[in-house]
Amino acid sequence: MANIKKKKTSNDLSLNMWLKFIRAHSTYYKRAAEHIKNFGLSLSQLWVIECLGHSGPLIMGELCKKTFLSPGNMTFVVDGLEKAGIAERVYAEEDRRVILVRLTPKGGKIYAEAFSNHAVFLTRLASVLTSEEQEELARLLKKLGLALSDKSKGSSG
Repeated sequence: MANIKKKKTSNDLSLNMWLKFIRAHSTYYKRAAEHIKNFGLSLSQLWVIECLGHSGPLIMGELCKKTFLSPGNMTFVVDGLEKAGIAERVYAEEDRRVILVRLTPKGGKIYAEAFSNHAVFLTRLASVLTSEEQEELARLLKKLGLALSDKSKGSSG
């Protein structure tokens, strides 16, 4: 019996792409999470620390948007960071009704050390791709993400 290759349909291509994306994401995410544990942090905590270190003090809603964490999860993460002395909630000077989250000096030190160390780790993970391939992958993922985001605003499927 001859081995006949049949032409892949758009469904076949989409499913193949989805499976490869999910497998790569899962592996990359697990490796990143394992690395972050060396600093006694979760990925969610590092995302918040990185966001605050990069952007400065933010209200909880902005932190949720920037980190893709739900409000309930964000409260849990910030509570833990506060308890550890890494972040604190403070009233905004211009409007005391607004509560900001900001890094403490300890949090700033962790941001400088953990984030730069993690960036080096991620660079090593990504080094299986050339610089050009990394740029192309980032461009394609952004294109896909933006297109899906636009579609979700206008319809349910």
